[in-house]
Amino acid sequence: MNATDRQARKEVCAREGMTELLALDQLTVELQTAAGPISPVDSVSLTLAPGKTLALVGESGSGKSMLCRAILGLVPSRGRICFVGRDTANDSAKELNRIRGREIGVVLQDPLSSLNPVMTVLQQIFEPMRFHLGIGSKEGRERALELLRSVGMPNPEERLGCYPHQLSGGMRQRVAIAIALACDPKLLIADEPTTALDVTVQADILNLLSRIQQQRNMAIILVSHDLGVVAGRAHDIAVMYAGRIVEQGPTAAVFARMRMRYTRLLFEAIPRIDDPPQRRLPNIPDQPPNFAALPPGCRFAPRCPAAAERCRHEYPPLVADGRDGHLFACWFPCEPPEGTP
Repeated sequence: MNATDRQARKEVCAREGMTELLALDQLTVELQTAAGPISPVDSVSLTLAPGKTLALVGESGSGKSMLCRAILGLVPSRGRICFVGRDTANDSAKELNRIRGREIGVVLQDPLSSLNPVMTVLQQIFEPMRFHLGIGSKEGRERALELLRSVGMPNPEERLGCYPHQLSGGMRQRVAIAIALACDPKLLIADEPTTALDVTVQADILNLLSRIQQQRNMAIILVSHDLGVVAGRAHDIAVMYAGRIVEQGPTAAVFARMRMRYTRLLFEAIPRIDDPPQRRLPNIPDQPPNFAALPPGCRFAPRCPAAAERCRHEYPPLVADGRDGHLFACWFPCEPPEGTP
């Protein structure tokens, strides 16, 4: 990229940074594998405003976590990543290290593997504060204690000297959230933060994230494979399939009028409390496509019950539903339920 292109991208990012915290434009990740190059993230464009939650939803292997890694600069990518009005797509590792942990916090799905087993809770919370903020050990201990209290850790003073294996799954995830919040980031990426937890603890953790978001006006990217988890907690939803966004928009609009059959199948797979005993949950037939051998048309066509000949040869673009910024990529979209406004 020449100097003129870099300057043009900076100017575009500066304009977008006045309204959006994060803006992705045609973001693509290309990886070299034994089977050839693959693109687990392909031409993704998204925006996220301060204080809002964007849910990334899709099956395992759909590209959600890889998209988050691209935002963090952990994998090579093409396209534009504007964060707080700055194009970070071509930043050096040193520049990205100033952003990761300082302005963008991350909570992973398995805290037992993401936490360091030979460091105490205090050491792990203090480390990002020491590195990014230059805080001393005494102030760091006080701040770590305050963070543990803010995430609802029981007996926080006792937990400071504990190691991860001495804590329950819910406690470990609270420690991981405290670490992610240590430097007061503008954006929190929560990559399936409740997967390894039981149902009651899941609700506690999600309620905790919502409360902290309101207190700090922090934006959140909430990654999940479960539409039920994000239904009442995200302002916007982006549904991913085989590396691409196939449906996106405000949560209420998407739930009221699902146009992609893939989105509807994900929704129908959610267990409901009023289901009769022994009811078989609907499933999406077959397996997600191999990134090294993607079908030529719509990537969902081989599994779609309504696929036609056009679907197998032409990839549908993201088009507007005519309301509320709701977009979908389907040649033959689902009709909304009768009586839908």
